[in-house]
Amino acid sequence: MITIYTDGSSRGNPGPGGFGTILIFGKLRKELSEGFRLTTNNRMELLSVIIGLEALKSTGENVTIYSDSKYVVDSVEKGWVIGWEKKGYAGKKNPDLWKRFLIVYRKHKVKFKWVKGHADNPLNNRCDELAVEASSNSHLHTDTWYEENVA
Repeated sequence: MITIYTDGSSRGNPGPGGFGTILIFGKLRKELSEGFRLTTNNRMELLSVIIGLEALKSTGENVTIYSDSKYVVDSVEKGWVIGWEKKGYAGKKNPDLWKRFLIVYRKHKVKFKWVKGHADNPLNNRCDELAVEASSNSHLHTDTWYEENVA
């Protein structure tokens, strides 16, 4: 069983943003984060999940993802993203990330657990710290799809 904690943030919406992801497998723990110069909170929330799943070395893993993003958790757990996919993501935000998510999501057995953000979950709080720190970095990456298609 693999556990992934995720969080994303942006300073302004849109604005500089970042994600934080923590992967846990037994006693092993890995932290990942990255910052972007212009993005949105929802994009960073979703990207944090994608990066966590993409970091897994094998397929078919049982994965539990903890996220404080209702946007991500509800979109997956309520099956909305599958409907969006069938309709070609017409009128939906972040189609580039949802397509990328579904590719890696389908390689594993994934379940989501929603956690209240900025509350008493130390690992979710750590993900938030990673995301905020990444968004404050002086060397921010470009969220190319967002800047070319939305901004």
